Amino acid sequence: MSEDRSLLSDARLRIARRDVASLSREKTIVLALLIQLFVAGFSSFLVVGLTSLYDPGSVATSEVEVAITGDARAELVEASREHPETDVVAFADAEQAQRQFDRGEVDALLRADYQEREESDGRAIGVTATIPEGSIRSTLIVVQIRQLLGTLERQERLDRSFYLDEPPVPQPPEIGASPYFGFTYTVLIPLLLFLPPFISGSVAVDTITEEIERGTLELLRVAPVSLLDIVEGKALGMTVIAPAQALLWIGLLSANGIAVSNVVPIVLFVTAISVIVVAIGLVLGVTMGRRRPAQLLYSVLTLVIFGGAVVLPEHPATTMAKLAVDSPTTLTYAHVGLMAAVAVGGYLVVRRYVRTVEPETL
Repeated sequence: MSEDRSLLSDARLRIARRDVASLSREKTIVLALLIQLFVAGFSSFLVVGLTSLYDPGSVATSEVEVAITGDARAELVEASREHPETDVVAFADAEQAQRQFDRGEVDALLRADYQEREESDGRAIGVTATIPEGSIRSTLIVVQIRQLLGTLERQERLDRSFYLDEPPVPQPPEIGASPYFGFTYTVLIPLLLFLPPFISGSVAVDTITEEIERGTLELLRVAPVSLLDIVEGKALGMTVIAPAQALLWIGLLSANGIAVSNVVPIVLFVTAISVIVVAIGLVLGVTMGRRRPAQLLYSVLTLVIFGGAVVLPEHPATTMAKLAVDSPTTLTYAHVGLMAAVAVGGYLVVRRYVRTVEPETL
């Protein structure tokens, strides 16, 4: 009996090694791995450019010339003093300001007018912004104009607070957080560490459906290897890839000066997610037996499950970011434990399901 189990155990390992080795022939998978490798290996260089898309205001350092007109232009000029990168010019003549904008002598045109408020006796300030379209610089102009208008709103709230019966809620102090820090730990690291599990699940769908469609599954079962051993071997091969990639990406990020804390819980979290999605992929592959419908259903289900994770007390991406930045809470560790428990439960469900379909001809 022990010899039989040893044989079957070796068969699982051989199936896992074969599936992992076959990945080198999958061009799509190799390309995805190379893209992740490039992002992780050159993260400190790429993060500057990527952050400009994530937060354009982080690179909006060039000076912007703005023409201001309207009855409330004095308030806008006052607000612009907090933004030295925004050079404002006030015009009493709106047509003159429009001509300068049309000739490209100014980057933007703001018209600020007082507007009567029907619900109260006071007046509000309405601002109409005209921005040139069709260039990257337009995005930077929009960012700086938005900051200028935010300052105007804050000043108006403070100036009119004296007319309130109760003092307004004080604003929280400004924190000089770096956008690079936020982008790295809330976008880049979760992206790099979540992609491997989902790729593993997709590959698991391909490996089992290809065996069924080509008829090689029956040859494996004659070995003698049961369907459960085949599924477990494929699950093993696809599951270990994700944490292995996660460790590699973490090492490359550290080499680029991006420290990642709590490596063990992170790897455990990635492994648990990998087990869950690989289990989903294998069940769909065994049930449907055809690659295209199984892949389509796998993609839809994983998107629905990942999107539905917002109902959890803590989203998986938040858990990953808090672990990486070394600010985990009790809830964070509980979430890791929950994923591990779900992974174990999913594995047991897959084993039980495969045992029920094993006698059938696929």
